[in-house]
Amino acid sequence: MKDSWLLNLGRLSVGFGIGLVSYVVPIYIAEITTKDLRGGFTTVNQLLICGGVSLVYVLGNVLPWRTLALIGAAPCTLQLVGLVFIPESPRWLAKTGRDNEFVSALQRLRGKGCDISEEADEIKEFTKTLQSLPQGRMLDLFQRRYLRAVIVGVGLMAFQQFGGVNGITFYASKIFVSAGFSSGKLGTTMYAILQFPMTAVGAFLMDKSGRRPLLLVSSSGTCLGTLLVGISFALQASSQSQLKPILALTGLLVFTGSFSLGMGAIPWVIMSEIFPINMKGSAGSLVTLMNWFGSWVLSYVFNFMMSWSSSGTFFIFACICGLSVVFVKTMVPETKGRTLEDIQASMNSFK
Repeated sequence: MKDSWLLNLGRLSVGFGIGLVSYVVPIYIAEITTKDLRGGFTTVNQLLICGGVSLVYVLGNVLPWRTLALIGAAPCTLQLVGLVFIPESPRWLAKTGRDNEFVSALQRLRGKGCDISEEADEIKEFTKTLQSLPQGRMLDLFQRRYLRAVIVGVGLMAFQQFGGVNGITFYASKIFVSAGFSSGKLGTTMYAILQFPMTAVGAFLMDKSGRRPLLLVSSSGTCLGTLLVGISFALQASSQSQLKPILALTGLLVFTGSFSLGMGAIPWVIMSEIFPINMKGSAGSLVTLMNWFGSWVLSYVFNFMMSWSSSGTFFIFACICGLSVVFVKTMVPETKGRTLEDIQASMNSFK
């Protein structure tokens, strides 16, 4: 391509932008919302991402990629304009000692007639405790006081990515063709459309059922979905090969529906809740790095894995998803209905 450097520059810029936004947005939402609405609001971020992905999947059947790239610039421009009108995070203002702006921002977010005195006092008290600690560095994350939070944050991102989501998403059309469909368009369209309503269900249930139950159901469902796809490929040479397309379609739809219900959004929600504000910069960098590194690794090796063994690839994903159930059961705390200060104090020892 004559101007390939422009394409590479654009992809690099998008990568930097998404890397920052994917972490900052859930953190910001968690810091400005009340404890009873925090999970749902944070999940709306993932809901809109799924909506965009689903729309691009559908439009990609009829539009060239250059047109899709131009369409993608529209919401970015809208977001840039919208940033002018949103308040700064009250917790960040409290941390930096800007007390008047802190009170003003918190009052603006809660409404003019709302009594914010109790919430403001709680935020200030916890902030004073954190200010007695040194500013967090990356190596400080591996101190004992932060270790559980780091294991939970990094572990959830690792299971989210290595469970197969981006390999399946990026190569869904190829998987459907390999599974016996004449074309991957119908399967990928169904795959994309299902993400949005299931993420919406997850957002609705987030602050009702809690994070842990949704994560357990979601990770169990992804395990079942990848297992069904693995079985479908294993049947390829058998007399039951006519079941292969049905099992593959069912498995992939079960996988994406289950993933969208919890594993897609909740790791970002919990990550935004468990790290104290003095460590959020370094902790967020590490967790986000784990997420995108896992995405890159899986996207790179997925075709090699499929060439090695299609059924084996999905059986490996099923094992990883099964291990994520154990991880959630044993390590992940329930954060529903708790203030950020309460969550962070219980997860991280400041003694």
